[in-house]
Amino acid sequence: MVGRTPWSARVPLDPLLANEGRFTHSAAQADEGVVPRGDPRTGGPPHRSRRGVTLVEMVVVVAIIALIVGLSFPAASAGLESVRMVSAADSVATFLNAAVNRAERHQQPVEVVVFPKEGRLALYSNEPGFTRELKMPDGVAIEAVLPAEEGGDTAQPRRILFIPGATVPGISIQLGNRRNAHRRVRLDPMTGFPRVESVVIQ
Repeated sequence: MVGRTPWSARVPLDPLLANEGRFTHSAAQADEGVVPRGDPRTGGPPHRSRRGVTLVEMVVVVAIIALIVGLSFPAASAGLESVRMVSAADSVATFLNAAVNRAERHQQPVEVVVFPKEGRLALYSNEPGFTRELKMPDGVAIEAVLPAEEGGDTAQPRRILFIPGATVPGISIQLGNRRNAHRRVRLDPMTGFPRVESVVIQ
């Protein structure tokens, strides 16, 4: 058509020549003091400088994290000690219940030995090679076996005998931890089932 520039004349056929012309144009603008609007290497927007984290900001963040950890550690430690105490009391109750059930089902005497110094319980029977053991978790101690024997040392091992058909001994095993929390596992002579009770010692 008359009066219009042909399409081939407006668009460079060789892309390398087009890029070369663009770079030349950008270099000419830089010589004249004109700041280009785009990155001449990529054709995209110019790169902006990013400010890094200063040492003071890093120290402040670390101090805040340390303060939060220091405030939350006592509560977390107390919660962990409480969980250990509850778990230990439940384990002792299950251990005593297993001794009672074994004596009744197998119709043979069963002996439970409590070692306060070592923080463990052992279960024995007349069956050769049969033994069971329960170890207290870290931070939980066996304080006493009640009722205490007259003239006996509470730190010495205490033997409890379960006889088939006989009344279950009404004994209690008292546990304590480092936060002065106490729990008592008591065998009910009427039902033969252990019960876990919270104890407050003044």
